[in-house]
Amino acid sequence: MHRWITRAGYLVATAFALAWALPLSRGRVRREAGLVVLTGLPRWAFGRGGTTVGGVYLTASNDSPAVLRHEAVHRQQWLRHGLTMPIRYALAGRDPARNRYEVEAGLEDGGYAAG
Repeated sequence: MHRWITRAGYLVATAFALAWALPLSRGRVRREAGLVVLTGLPRWAFGRGGTTVGGVYLTASNDSPAVLRHEAVHRQQWLRHGLTMPIRYALAGRDPARNRYEVEAGLEDGGYAAG
């Protein structure tokens, strides 16, 4: 896939995440590890302990340095795959230990037990 197509997809996903989460965020909004980090979100607004969509990390309060390192890798994956990232991630499976995107991002940094 051409880099400009994946980059455009990344930017669309980032814009969507900001439009979705900024009105819901009741916490700190900041830039860190290459991400826009939005905290204070209701638990129904993201998956698991937090979710990266494009260049935006959505969470209630799961924003430790290790988690942000993990999520920064997911941001790079979004840059590499664009709007195909959610499909690729879903096809990789729900088990983090077998999901290549979670493994690449680092299971321990993501709060998953390595194994």
